[in-house]
Amino acid sequence: MISSTTATGLNLSRFGPIGLVVVQSTSLCNLDCSYCYLPDRQKKRVFDLDMLPLLMQRILESPYAGPEFSLVWHAGEPLTLPTSWYDQATEIIYRSLDRFGAQDIQFDQHVQTNATLINDAWCDCFHRNRLIVGISVDGPEDIHDAHRRFRNGRGSHALAMKGIETLHRNDVHFHCISVLTAEAMEQPERMYRFFRDHGINDVGFNVEEQEGINTSSSMQGADMEAKYRDFLRAFWRLSEQDGYPVILREFDQVISLIQGNQRMTQNELNRPFSILSVDSQGNFSTFDPELLSVASDRYGSFNLGNIRDLSLLDSTQTPRFRQLMDDMNAGVDRCHDGCEYFGLCGGGNGSNKFWEHGTLASSETNACRFGTQIPVQVLLERFEEGPPLQQPAINQAV
Repeated sequence: MISSTTATGLNLSRFGPIGLVVVQSTSLCNLDCSYCYLPDRQKKRVFDLDMLPLLMQRILESPYAGPEFSLVWHAGEPLTLPTSWYDQATEIIYRSLDRFGAQDIQFDQHVQTNATLINDAWCDCFHRNRLIVGISVDGPEDIHDAHRRFRNGRGSHALAMKGIETLHRNDVHFHCISVLTAEAMEQPERMYRFFRDHGINDVGFNVEEQEGINTSSSMQGADMEAKYRDFLRAFWRLSEQDGYPVILREFDQVISLIQGNQRMTQNELNRPFSILSVDSQGNFSTFDPELLSVASDRYGSFNLGNIRDLSLLDSTQTPRFRQLMDDMNAGVDRCHDGCEYFGLCGGGNGSNKFWEHGTLASSETNACRFGTQIPVQVLLERFEEGPPLQQPAINQAV
């Protein structure tokens, strides 16, 4: 555990270690999803690989470096770049680890993709660079294509499924993020069977959120909360009856905490420099990746600086960082003092607090009701009936 203190009195034992680095390899996305929070996804800005050794240096020289971290290429569609870009990036990363004597650090590399561009060449790239693959698909065609469309209005489901079939054919394991919107709430059996029948067995539900340029969500209100509760109950029971061919991220962590009699006191989304996010221009932030490059009246930019100009440690010596950290801590304290679910979430997600309440110094959000409270309620109901079958453990990624 880091134990030093900065000149301004910050206790670094409350920072890091960096476990997740989210890097925007490109801002461009070939889709125009209706619920996307990114404002510049039509612009092709590319992370300059000449900056990558410097990024690695910033991580490894900092007091927040830990024994392991994951790097995720995300925020845009990474596969709009050529496979050779990731070959070069991987070579640079491992050369940097050697240069800094960090060969013993446990490192893995991920890519989060909409799957529409996946072909055999990409699967070869995933294998040779040991890239862990996350895909985004929202369920059956009509549900998926209601929101995940190309700019010409054409749905993306057919190409996404072709990409998923290619992953299976090339023995590339993958996990899935599925954004849940109102269209899915009446169809838990159909959603479950979609994932089961297509061999998508590692799934995380992201309930549509109010964030960024997506200023409203179809998943709001008491009626929708009740529908989501029923949806999760039905989905869980279907998977339990089949022996868990589909494992849900929403339940995995809660089960491990409950069965291990453990509780959270904080989480990586509100602990500074547990996560480092870097955009395609080298600007960086911490806390939630969804805050990267966001501008606000209250805080100005959430960016702390640019890796070309500023070390991670020096970025914490600014009034901007102090305000962000003070408000984030105040929000976590409010959650701790007023929410019975605190031990199962660790104080919530700052970006949701900001987008819903206008400040990090706030507590309960629509996102935490859907993301934590309702899944916990559904699980506890099931435990009251008797211990459920144990769903297999899964390795999670962004």
